[in-house]
Amino acid sequence: MEISIESLETTSLTKAQLAEILCEKIGLNMRESKDMVDAFFDLICQQLVEGNDVKIPGFGNFQIRDKAARPGRNPRTGEMVPIKARRAITFHSSLKLKAQLTGQ
Repeated sequence: MEISIESLETTSLTKAQLAEILCEKIGLNMRESKDMVDAFFDLICQQLVEGNDVKIPGFGNFQIRDKAARPGRNPRTGEMVPIKARRAITFHSSLKLKAQLTGQ
């Protein structure tokens, strides 16, 4: 299914615009489309919070990384500041998406 988004006024795609595209292309009403988009992103967020990676074939992978505590430095004052351990999300695009982006 080819989706055209020429009518976008900004360079970013919002959840509301995704819901509108679903409404137009699939025929759902706007409320159902919005609920579907929200449920999709809620599910991704829930899986990441639980520590699970999310793989979307043809698009990419969201992975959780545990980063260890480390010493840091305030660039303005030069003062040493400890950086706490944390969890970070990384995204790696699929080969299929990379090929589309490079036009191959």
